[in-house]
Amino acid sequence: MKITEFIKTHFKHFNAAALVDAAEAYNKHLNDGHKMLVTLAGAMSTAELGISLAEMIRQDKVHAICCTGANLEEDIFNLVAHEHYVRVPHYRDLTPQDEQKLLDNHLNRVTDTCIPEEEAFRRLEHAVLDEWTRADNSDERFFPHEFMYRMIRSGVLKKYYQIDPKNSWMIAACEKNLPIFVPGWEDSTLGNIFAAHNIDGSIKSPHVVRTGIEYMIELAQWYTETAPNTKIGFFQIGGGIAGDFPICVVPMLHQDLQRTNVPLWGYFCQISDSTTSYGSYSGAVPNEKITWGKLGIDTPKFIIESDASIVAPLVFAYILGW
Repeated sequence: MKITEFIKTHFKHFNAAALVDAAEAYNKHLNDGHKMLVTLAGAMSTAELGISLAEMIRQDKVHAICCTGANLEEDIFNLVAHEHYVRVPHYRDLTPQDEQKLLDNHLNRVTDTCIPEEEAFRRLEHAVLDEWTRADNSDERFFPHEFMYRMIRSGVLKKYYQIDPKNSWMIAACEKNLPIFVPGWEDSTLGNIFAAHNIDGSIKSPHVVRTGIEYMIELAQWYTETAPNTKIGFFQIGGGIAGDFPICVVPMLHQDLQRTNVPLWGYFCQISDSTTSYGSYSGAVPNEKITWGKLGIDTPKFIIESDASIVAPLVFAYILGW
């Protein structure tokens, strides 16, 4: 039985039904000729979401991405160091001493998966430092994702590939030259490394990497140019800055720039394991976003309250007809 058939047969009620409703509305949104922005919070790249997300990008079912700096880099970490990752299925039983041993072995744990420092962080650092230095010496400036695209296109990392490149969402995005927005990039491993190179003087200017404010300006331009011609949907995986940053572009355009003719987001779905609450962005129900000028009364709205590492691949498989 195909995945889509299985879901249609068994996912009848509660969060399972919400998954089907959201996926069918996503398909309708695309079939009506509209576009979709996907946001990535948490550690979805380390969860290897690229296996399904890359195909979504290749089939033009994702048209822009907003992600954390961690998700931007961790897809590439997995690409070049996958064989050196260490899985720790008994992570709930680890003692502080066990955690210290992982640190001593240069293994940084993300739940049940340890990212190897030397093969991932340092391997990528050497490649991206060349790009940073080149830009620094020529007084050029690029966004974090543009540095990644330049590195991928140069082929400098190809000798290190340890997974099939078709399972890397960053490679798929690079091939499509997909718009990516990365708010708060400083809060990432490469962001920390970039700061260190500024402190030690090996990079002269911290302005080599363009900022979050510039990302908002870029997002506003993209939205203003795109939304009048085709509705833009918002598929949010997790919460945090990856979701809150891009959804705010609409009220900014309306309230701060008086571009009231720019349409609201045309679809909204959030996959969240955050308990519904008030005062929490991740736990806010979609209708609260109406009061902020982000969504309209008639915007299709969905919340799937579950683990995104389980739900997101299922939604994508449904949309892809797998």
